[in-house]
Amino acid sequence: MSEIPQALYGLPEEVTYCKRCVMSNQRPNSTSELTNDARDQKKFGLHIDEEGVCDACRFAESKERIDWSLREKELAELLDRYRRSDGGYEVLVPGSGGKDSIYASHVLKYKYGMKVLTCTWPPHIYTDIGWRNFRSWLDVGGFNNITYHPNGRVHRLLTRLAFVNLLHPFQPFILGQKNLAPKLAVQMDIPLVFYGENEAEYGNPIAENNTSLRDRSYFTVGDLSEIYLGGLPVSELFDQYSLSLEDIELYLPPPIDALDKAKVEIHYLGYYLKWTPQECYYYSVENSGFEANPFRTEGTYSKYNSLDDRLDGWHFFTTYIKFGLGRATYDASQEIRNRHLTREEAVALVRRFDGEFPKKYFEEILKYLELDEDTFWGLIDNGRSPHLWRKEGTEWVLRHQVS
Repeated sequence: MSEIPQALYGLPEEVTYCKRCVMSNQRPNSTSELTNDARDQKKFGLHIDEEGVCDACRFAESKERIDWSLREKELAELLDRYRRSDGGYEVLVPGSGGKDSIYASHVLKYKYGMKVLTCTWPPHIYTDIGWRNFRSWLDVGGFNNITYHPNGRVHRLLTRLAFVNLLHPFQPFILGQKNLAPKLAVQMDIPLVFYGENEAEYGNPIAENNTSLRDRSYFTVGDLSEIYLGGLPVSELFDQYSLSLEDIELYLPPPIDALDKAKVEIHYLGYYLKWTPQECYYYSVENSGFEANPFRTEGTYSKYNSLDDRLDGWHFFTTYIKFGLGRATYDASQEIRNRHLTREEAVALVRRFDGEFPKKYFEEILKYLELDEDTFWGLIDNGRSPHLWRKEGTEWVLRHQVS
């Protein structure tokens, strides 16, 4: 028996695809982005049960058994407990003006009558359509907004380090995006923070969606010496790159005792309202003038997901390199679960578009991250896990493809 090639990133050595969608067990669960994401760190891939069905598909199945009218009643009762008579904000909704944040904020404000503030951790470099949708969210939808723009020099450095060390150019962005809202809620005395859908929609353990509350352990800083940003320990960022605690504080979550003292609750709206991305898209078009791309998004067949950041394509291209799963796989799997695609259709779309190189903003992003093209391709090829990739002549080929 031939030896199984090494699996990087702590991924399962044996590649298995879900029989319902087109996702494989190589999709890592969302572990804390604050811990080191080095290649020897153990992660656990997407769980696929003995019948060959993944957790994300099982979760979609369970949504059909939920009494959504009862869940909506629970939402109304929760919101009623936090209505204020002093004119202060009652709900904080983070977002960038994409379909999901538009839907969440608009429903909470106009259907349930809550005093909503929105907040934004902006993209690295806005796309033209992303900027238009952001402005439409506020101007057409009618929302107050706080945009917290990080120090551009620090953010660019951390993004470069994350790409070089982890092949994960979105790590600093994700940290800022996830941690901004709880911090602002504490500072501004806003009792409720609402994110959109739970990560269980995409494959995190189903048990994580047994409650509407976001796991508060995510917002625990812990020992600063154990925190890594851009694949480096904080101490090295201080010593080698002359960064200070003030420079990286934006990327760290607030202490748990600060959330307790301020009595801030962090919820998923998708626990209370049945979350269907396509319906969020139609709702945002009707109520906020949201625009889809006039052209197909690179790496997939869709036109309305993740439109706002010119680095989006790089992010999905690196997931294809590291896990063998590109943008089309994520889109098609979600649409199968919502019964908008058959598996046969999805397989064809994945085979056609997954791993398509995002060339539209390539030169601009190389300049942004201060990388040359040879260095870029060297990092890309060094990031291919041997258990997923083999080389045939001069071409890299996936060992396992969905079928």
